Amino acid sequence: MRLDPEALAKLLAGRRIASVSGTNGKTTTTHFLNAAVRAWAERPGGAGVDAVVTNADGANLHYGIASALSAAPRAELAILETDERVVPDLVRLGRPEVLVLLNFSRDQLDRNHEIKRLARDWRDALAAAGDDAPLVVANADEPLIVWACRGARRVVWVDTEATWQADAVLCPECGAMLRRTEPDDSPDGEGGDWSCPGCDLAQPSGDWQVRGELIIAPDGTELAAELQVPGRFNIGNAACALAAATAMGVDTATALAGMRTVTSPAGRFATTTIAGSTVRLLLAKNPAGWAESLPLAQTPTVVLAINAAAADGRDLSWLWDVEYEQLQGRTVIATGPRAHDLAVRLLYAGVEHRCVPDLAEALTGHPEPVDVISTYTPFQRLRKMGGL
Repeated sequence: MRLDPEALAKLLAGRRIASVSGTNGKTTTTHFLNAAVRAWAERPGGAGVDAVVTNADGANLHYGIASALSAAPRAELAILETDERVVPDLVRLGRPEVLVLLNFSRDQLDRNHEIKRLARDWRDALAAAGDDAPLVVANADEPLIVWACRGARRVVWVDTEATWQADAVLCPECGAMLRRTEPDDSPDGEGGDWSCPGCDLAQPSGDWQVRGELIIAPDGTELAAELQVPGRFNIGNAACALAAATAMGVDTATALAGMRTVTSPAGRFATTTIAGSTVRLLLAKNPAGWAESLPLAQTPTVVLAINAAAADGRDLSWLWDVEYEQLQGRTVIATGPRAHDLAVRLLYAGVEHRCVPDLAEALTGHPEPVDVISTYTPFQRLRKMGGL
């Protein structure tokens, strides 16, 4: 791209592109969508596996996308994980066929001070694309996503049953306090629907819906997710990927069969051996991610790895928005370069813990399996230590 500033546009040209973006879940959702499209391409009479290219291991900035595309110049289908800040450029340069928008939450606060600004950039990019704008597959549970989609040409809404609400308290349109229904007041009994009392912004009806372990298709067909990755939030990610895959012409049976082969996207949820101990790796980058990951940690000993390098975000104030109190009564080890910051938070949470900054030392000598929840840069080091 230094030799040719237009390289990314040239590499994007002539392909059918599906882009996945959002603060949380974009790597896993990209893996789901890539697996669905690959299963479709590999079917008898299909385009073949070489027709699909992806950057599903998380290199989602301009250079990472260009690198992935340049490795497969003849692939006609591109499934691209896209950083939130890169979405406007991808819409402008690549004219994606499908754009999956998952969520917005506070992340890397030193760089993204206001997530509404990112949403505004998405909204402006979709409006500027006009008739060339992509079909948007959007999470109806996220007020900022719904607001950003007001510039879209066409939207397929997915009701994901998302539970994190702390980053969507105020209406992005008028600033009023959003109103949320309780389960007993909701027409479908599920609850969590939101609306603004000050303007017309409200949660759209889901074309696709998540109901427990099921994904409900637009025609009412109930589809069992049966995924190999844990967590209710991943069923929501799968529903978004399934909606995108069908929009690209993949039948639901083939798409689900492909998605069920995903086991540990880019090391997430993988089990490996590190320093002689059996560990399962969970990635959590921000309060929304920790809210989903902490309930998944079921081992008696839990290791929490924290850093504040550039890729993590240098501002660690978000530690105080995570309910570490739920770890009371467990054996907890704080590790990583910023382990002492976490230790202070655990002290106030009333969680007994040990502070062991060195990752290898923290994972040494555990006779039973250990769940490890980590921010981004320690997670990448743990993947290397575990041969992943």
